[in-house]
Amino acid sequence: MSTAIIDRPRDITPSADTATSAPVVALKRRTIDSILIGFGVVATAVFVVAGGLLTWGHNFSSDYVTKELSSQNITFPSAEELNAQGRTDLVKFADQRLDTGAEAEAYASFINGHLEGIAGGATYADLGATESAAKADVKAAVEAGKPQAEVDALQVTADDISGQRNSLFKGETLRGLLLSAYAWSTVGTIAGIAAIGAFIAAGMMAILVGLGLVHLRRTPKTA
Repeated sequence: MSTAIIDRPRDITPSADTATSAPVVALKRRTIDSILIGFGVVATAVFVVAGGLLTWGHNFSSDYVTKELSSQNITFPSAEELNAQGRTDLVKFADQRLDTGAEAEAYASFINGHLEGIAGGATYADLGATESAAKADVKAAVEAGKPQAEVDALQVTADDISGQRNSLFKGETLRGLLLSAYAWSTVGTIAGIAAIGAFIAAGMMAILVGLGLVHLRRTPKTA
């Protein structure tokens, strides 16, 4: 006769040592509130400082651009002149004194229109080799004993090229300065917008900090 062997189930109840080996860490609600409030206070201070610095940058840029442009005493042509030159896009600036970034960009465009009509669209740098060659032709004609009329004609050509190059240099320099002023004005505008955003963020964080303080006072110390 066979004998059946029945296995007894193992005891899977954790021992006392196992149950106490992983202690539970309890974080009080008031502690969480205090941490969040502290973070909010720091964030509010950072936003306020950032807003102040951005406002200073905006004011500095605006004042600098206005002073520099005003000192140039540049005034836009009349509406009649602008229309005659086909610059209807600049009529809204007619007879205005140039003292803002937007006006600086517009006047730079006005100058560029004139520069394109000098030397067939060539730049100051482009005419460098041409001017040198024209002067060399005059010198060679004099040394070769060419007739004075031929030398004078070559000299007129060289002087004309030099005049064009000087006009391009002055125009390109002024245009570059105006575009730099426009760039500074744009940076100042962006700084002003960012300053407003920083102050709004600071205000929102301050409200959240206030609500956090209210909640902290209402939370029991034993929670």
